[in-house]
Amino acid sequence: MDASASATNNRNGAKHVDDSIRPPVGPALTEDSKFLQGILQGDEFTRSDTWRVLRIMGEFIEGFDKLATLQKAVTVFGSARTTPEDPQYAAAVDVGRCLARRGFAVITGGGPGIMEAANKGARLAGGHSVGCNIELPFEQGTNPYVDTVVNFRYFFVRKTMFIKYSAAFIIFPGGYGTLDELFEAVTLIQTGKISQFPVILFGRHYWAGMFRWIQSRVVGEGKISPGDVDLITLTDDPEEAVDIVAAAYAAQVAAEMK
Repeated sequence: MDASASATNNRNGAKHVDDSIRPPVGPALTEDSKFLQGILQGDEFTRSDTWRVLRIMGEFIEGFDKLATLQKAVTVFGSARTTPEDPQYAAAVDVGRCLARRGFAVITGGGPGIMEAANKGARLAGGHSVGCNIELPFEQGTNPYVDTVVNFRYFFVRKTMFIKYSAAFIIFPGGYGTLDELFEAVTLIQTGKISQFPVILFGRHYWAGMFRWIQSRVVGEGKISPGDVDLITLTDDPEEAVDIVAAAYAAQVAAEMK
């Protein structure tokens, strides 16, 4: 759709939905979508949601079992659509490499784009590379740089693993999924559920508009405290990002030893 057609649609109230990453014939039902379909009638509930709890429990157990040996890890988020020609891809490779050299395992969603780049950097530096893949209506295979892969059906189980086994989040430019992980982590820090947990936004130019909006609108209208802005760090430097992670990890270890 060209710009003039898009503008006409917007004026008429119509919305153009990008279906490029969706299946061509209707959305396939994943376990997440089945779970969120709503209230079932009569005894259908006893044949579905009740028993689905056991599958969810099993998914937690599998995740804990496969990731329990990760003592020191960082999750890197970012767009699956980022191509190897994009400078952010190269930066994510550098971040993965720097993390591995400092002894951190690298966790990603296991897919392409930024995820692939961070896993690749970890692999190139001899570090441990983890992919937590998710069942989607469209195909998303695991990238070739993952050493340990865990497959999830439920987003909320997967998100728990990211938080539980990470010492920090480094977040590259991305879309809705990336923003979801960003704000969930910041909310957990703000509410005291986790501490000594850096949330680093990589790519100042990409994040600048959102950051200005948070400062002018969200802080300006008193929706959060001024100090809450400091829960997020912006950088364009892989070494700086990893230095922040390492310092916070050292502080966390020191606090636990007291």
